[in-house]
Amino acid sequence: MKELKHVAIIMDGNGRWAKKRGMPRSFGHKRGSENLRKLSFYIFEQGIEVLSVFCFSTENFRRSQEEVDFLMNLFVEKFQNEFEEYKKKNIKVIFSGRREGLRQDVLEAMDAISEGTKDNTGGIFHLCLNYGGQYEVIDAMKKVVASGIDLDTLTPEEFMHYFYQDLPPIDFMIRTSGEKRLSNFMLYQASYAEFYFPDTYFPDFDSNEFDKALDVYYERDRRFGGIKEQ
Repeated sequence: MKELKHVAIIMDGNGRWAKKRGMPRSFGHKRGSENLRKLSFYIFEQGIEVLSVFCFSTENFRRSQEEVDFLMNLFVEKFQNEFEEYKKKNIKVIFSGRREGLRQDVLEAMDAISEGTKDNTGGIFHLCLNYGGQYEVIDAMKKVVASGIDLDTLTPEEFMHYFYQDLPPIDFMIRTSGEKRLSNFMLYQASYAEFYFPDTYFPDFDSNEFDKALDVYYERDRRFGGIKEQ
């Protein structure tokens, strides 16, 4: 059976899910966050070691101030209220993205849940907040130069150690809502990932939908530079 360590999800469609029901976008974001909590626990129960999710991109700051403020408040609420549950379930919570531009209360909530779960070993829940894949490559390159290593000896595998978090490559990338683009999410880490684009909006992407995604993944013939994975 194909190895599946690292799953990444672009949680798309919250706003459209709410609009379809005659509700404000904020309602969709709240339902999406509730779904993420349940879905993340289910995914780790399936033996997945790393779950990366796209919470908020650097470009999302271009949205209305009202929506941005709602999302920031939601992040603080979720990180604070769900801290004990992730700790109890032995899940380590980490973050990627630029800290500049985030509110102090958001940073404090992020730091608290990261510190409180740092010794957990039952899975890594990787939240990308104020994140952009191109910025991550740039920031990693700055670390490489500052380290003083011989650039001629740098390999693609070694380069990944300089990213925001030192994680294995993505095996399976899921984007909900039917959109078929990466939107600057973990570009380097997804170089050989399998992709899946269900039409389901994220608030409805539950454990049953994830099981369907797994069926698709295990039916694929993964190829790394033309070599079929056995």
